[in-house]
Amino acid sequence: MTSLPLDPQRIRALFPAFAEPSLQGQAFFENAGGSYTAKTVLDRLEHYYRATKVQPYGVYPASIEAGEAMNLAYERMAEALNVSADWIHFGPSSSANSYVLGHAFGGWLKEGDAIVVTNQDHEANSGAWRRLASRGIEVREWNVDGGTGRLSLEALDRVLDGKVKLVAMPHCSNIVGEINPVEAVAERTRALGAVLAVDGVSYAPHGLPDLKALGADIYLFSAYKTYGPHQGVMAVRPELAAQLPNQGHFFNDAKPRYRLTPAGPDHAQIAASAGIADYLEQVAEIAGREGNPFRRAHAAMRAQEIALARPLLDYLNGRNDVKLIGPADPEVRAPTIAVHHAEPGAVVAKRLAKHGIMASGGNFYAWRLMEALGIDPQHGVLRLSFVHYTSPEEISNLIKALDAEL
Repeated sequence: MTSLPLDPQRIRALFPAFAEPSLQGQAFFENAGGSYTAKTVLDRLEHYYRATKVQPYGVYPASIEAGEAMNLAYERMAEALNVSADWIHFGPSSSANSYVLGHAFGGWLKEGDAIVVTNQDHEANSGAWRRLASRGIEVREWNVDGGTGRLSLEALDRVLDGKVKLVAMPHCSNIVGEINPVEAVAERTRALGAVLAVDGVSYAPHGLPDLKALGADIYLFSAYKTYGPHQGVMAVRPELAAQLPNQGHFFNDAKPRYRLTPAGPDHAQIAASAGIADYLEQVAEIAGREGNPFRRAHAAMRAQEIALARPLLDYLNGRNDVKLIGPADPEVRAPTIAVHHAEPGAVVAKRLAKHGIMASGGNFYAWRLMEALGIDPQHGVLRLSFVHYTSPEEISNLIKALDAEL
């Protein structure tokens, strides 16, 4: 394996899970379902519950501090994404945020308007938009290639015209892993005067993107998959958010943070989310390069994962008893690596657990994608997902376990 830009020991020291006795000898390869939590996040969460577990934004000291901690999370998340704080909305999960957005767009779009969805998505993103068909909205599908799972721009162009008001797509699939051309899609939607909504749940753990450069109008991801608490983060272009119908209480219509959050937010977990930005700055410091810390962290995390993924992808691609889903080139994909085997994915994952490999099998809510790839969703795939804190030794142990059990 080539030299790594991030020292695994220094990175892993920032996560209490790696010092947890019950997890010793266990290699975590289910990060696409949720990552370990950084100490910076846990420290903020513990402090909030211990010192400021009161109603925020009041007039007494503990309440004032609680509100300031929440405000900081909006500011820090925005800083990490290179947008202003009025872009940021928190909700209980990305699935819930997608559902609320879909409902809001249902009151904004007009009968006869068209939207484009893909069959590569996790159902939480696709399904919320598809429901708009019941309101007279035309739903068009940008289909993957049945052999590769890829979303091509040529296939997108075939379903775009002046009626399209929204394109909803994943930054990368939770099965295929290939990084989709969001910037190119953003150019097309801008030319049409349409909105681009990007599900970043499967990409953001590998480095929070620069949203200004990406060009999306909406970007969703899960804080609990990006080393934080169980919250969904939704970045929405403020001008667009102001146009969407209010989804909160009528008397909060003039409060931007409340309009796309129907229920009361989890104050402590919002405050703890500032720790994600703290952690990314620690990654940037370990990377040891000049420039914006969040862009440095992103670049270092991607470089680390590419180096870690290469031997595993080479190994899987060289076997004739499994089918690797998505590209074998780690440069163009996230390290969310799925394989189709003669046995159900969950069965193989259970055998890997005997070797201290924590992985999983199934369809991972990508039911439509499974069918497009000719895979029975009930049979599913084995998914091996990791991030920059995975060690080279864990990759080697995974390959040994696969050798023993496939």
